[in-house]
Amino acid sequence: MLPAELLEYLERKGITLKDLISTALELFVPHPGVEDKESAAKILREEFLKALSDVNVSCLIVACFRAEEDAQAGLIPGLTKERFTGHLGLVADELLGMTIACYIAGAKGIFEFLRFDQAKPGILKKLGPLSNGAIRGLIAGISSNMYTRALMEYKARENGETLRF
Repeated sequence: MLPAELLEYLERKGITLKDLISTALELFVPHPGVEDKESAAKILREEFLKALSDVNVSCLIVACFRAEEDAQAGLIPGLTKERFTGHLGLVADELLGMTIACYIAGAKGIFEFLRFDQAKPGILKKLGPLSNGAIRGLIAGISSNMYTRALMEYKARENGETLRF
């Protein structure tokens, strides 16, 4: 899958690559190798495009959006529209989001997922629970990868090496 295909899907849902990057940057903390938002944005863009070309990321994100549509229509067995709207006992949104973050960045992605869960910056404020979980997981995984990649590149430069991602 090309990243443009999933980006087009997300754009139809009101989410642009710019939204994803700016949301990630709201919780940016300078680290070795990524000291400013400009360098962070460059890495984030590259990492988003890489993740958005992964068919497994596509399946998980689309599944979350489709499940949300079905939940809003009252089509998920045992989940009434009222329960869905009130989030009573619903943890699937968190589990699916954590799965996406973990798939993209491993266990480090879960830490970022929790940071984004607490703050709910940017585009995350505008999404329903399942789509929020999916996009939060995507952003968290990419954000985590950005810090890891920046640190690896920083250490490589210190040692006179060159890394390619």
